[in-house]
Amino acid sequence: MKRMLRGVMDRLGRLATRRSVGRTATTTSTATVPATSTETAARRRTLVYSPETDGRADPGEIVWTWVPYEDDPRHGKDRPVLVVGRDGSTLDGLMLSSNSDRDGQPNWLALGPGAWDREHRPSWIRLDRVLTVAEDGIRREGSVLDRRRFDAIAAELRRHYGWS
Repeated sequence: MKRMLRGVMDRLGRLATRRSVGRTATTTSTATVPATSTETAARRRTLVYSPETDGRADPGEIVWTWVPYEDDPRHGKDRPVLVVGRDGSTLDGLMLSSNSDRDGQPNWLALGPGAWDREHRPSWIRLDRVLTVAEDGIRREGSVLDRRRFDAIAAELRRHYGWS
């Protein structure tokens, strides 16, 4: 356990000194707190689409943060995350992937391209893993997912994962 924590702390230290490059973020700070995850069913939430241009990440907005790999939490990558809930300064989010192998896989929903990906590649969103992210551990990208796609995600979460 101590070795794992030391690895996470080492990774955080490297992330804190890294600068973001080539992104259109509204801020250039990097994630300082890694996301943690739980199964979707264990973190059921009421879904409300409420993006606002107020400088805070809101449900319906896509932000970037460092997400640990499930099979080895000592490693991970910076990736886009759709904010689906907020509790004070803690965000609940669902990760996105541009890996086309996700197409048709269980627990993944096709989103298509969007402004969160500078190359406008198609993306997929993972529905069965909720990420918990401290708001100061994200980097705002200024992307808002359109209402139609947010509603499609919400419908899947309600239908198959017990969200309301």
